[in-house]
Amino acid sequence: MTQLTEARKGRITSQMRYVAKQEGLKPEIIRKGIVKGEIVIPANIRRKKIRWCGIGKGLRTKVNANIGTSPQMVNIRDELAKLKAAQEAGTDTVMDLSIGGDLRKIRRRILSTTDLPLGTVPIYQAAIDTVKRKKFIGRMTKENILEVIEEQAKDGVDFMTLHAGVTQKTLEILRKKKRMTGIVSRGGAFLAEWIIFNKRENPLYEEYDEVLKIAKRYDVTLSLGDGLRPGSLADASDEAQIEELVTLGKLAERARKVGVQVMIEGPGHMPLDQIEANVDLEKRLCRGAPYYVLGPLTTDVASGYDHISGAIGGALAAWRGADFLCYVTPAEHLRLPTAQDVWEGVVVTRIAAHSADIAKGIKGARDWDDELSRARGDLRWKKMINLALDTKKAKRYHPSLKEETCTMCGKYCAIKKVKEYFR
Repeated sequence: MTQLTEARKGRITSQMRYVAKQEGLKPEIIRKGIVKGEIVIPANIRRKKIRWCGIGKGLRTKVNANIGTSPQMVNIRDELAKLKAAQEAGTDTVMDLSIGGDLRKIRRRILSTTDLPLGTVPIYQAAIDTVKRKKFIGRMTKENILEVIEEQAKDGVDFMTLHAGVTQKTLEILRKKKRMTGIVSRGGAFLAEWIIFNKRENPLYEEYDEVLKIAKRYDVTLSLGDGLRPGSLADASDEAQIEELVTLGKLAERARKVGVQVMIEGPGHMPLDQIEANVDLEKRLCRGAPYYVLGPLTTDVASGYDHISGAIGGALAAWRGADFLCYVTPAEHLRLPTAQDVWEGVVVTRIAAHSADIAKGIKGARDWDDELSRARGDLRWKKMINLALDTKKAKRYHPSLKEETCTMCGKYCAIKKVKEYFR
């Protein structure tokens, strides 16, 4: 039983009702969206305590926060602090991208700590397990990869990134038409190494039917990864990226046919003027599947401010139809993020998502802004601050709630003066 198979039978699950209530919509709208493949609800049947969320057309744009260890920095307490920061900042989902330490222990600890939907990238564990056995990544076997996918599904992982679109064909395109930054996806690079060393097709692509059986058994939502996403503006919308997207569209259709929920991952670094066309292309090639984008980052030179670059691109992508924004932190391209970096990344990405929801006319989105503006017009500072997206920061910037005005204009406050004039 999956959300998709139940929806096709005309049944409304508890998850669909929950999402409908959160979105202020009728449950039947959610059910129909799932049947069309335009909405997914990541909800592994083995998760007992979870705040489900719907991702897709007509719903509030969702935000994901990535956490996880690196080979140089392995501290589960740090990752749990990041998890807490992400949750308090308002993320909708979390992904564990750990590649250092005991990956099983870290994942299970995160699963036991959060009630948010959790995503992973199984190829990380499969590759690192292989390396730990004093072998290199090319020695992974199909069995290794499938075992890891099943293990993570059993643990309760709700959605998984699978780079099944990195194929021999796409790598040949990449070889002939060299990129400025090559492959920047870690999972994409692992699989490219495997394909080149073994001179065989991507095992995730070749064994896709087996992957679908596991996903259906646990109702794991597949997030078909963009292993060839552009890592620089120069590589955006190139042949390799588009060829991979064509493949992902076909794989998405195969998933839907057997009752597996699926969404598509997207770029990456991309100039503003290419974002709308890329969203439109994904929606056409993947028949409306929810689009999950990293950024997109609209410039390559914003080191230390990539979260802002990503929010600019994310707002435009979501307005055009992207459904799920993966946050970018100020540490992107520079280091492993801290808990404060995670907080900032979630907040700015939520701003992007909310801005897009207002423009898209998502039910209730504008109401929040109007309520705050009414409080601002009445100079009700306490209410203004409590309604702010980042209440903590608003309080720091306006510490005294006794003052009728702020220190910007003082007694010359425009709102205050006009009220006095009309009185």
